[in-house]
Amino acid sequence: MPKNIKARLGDIVIKQYGDKTVVSKYPDMRNVTPSHSQKEKRSRFAEAVAYAKTINSSPVLKADYIKRVGEVKSVYQHALKHFLAREI
Repeated sequence: MPKNIKARLGDIVIKQYGDKTVVSKYPDMRNVTPSHSQKEKRSRFAEAVAYAKTINSSPVLKADYIKRVGEVKSVYQHALKHFLAREI
């Protein structure tokens, strides 16, 4: 059996830890209020995703990005990393 299996079936979660299989209820996060810091980080990540998608979806921007940073395995992932590494 493959290791590290994770699956969700409705509100049941099945996970594999080593040789053990764990079945649990999917966590209900409706009543959890994110902290101010979490909200800021999520917002920053959403900006990074928008930035990376813009570069990745435009052939002109993508070619320019590759020209500036060199050949990368994934332009999207590199742009995401680059955006998040910038200072605020």
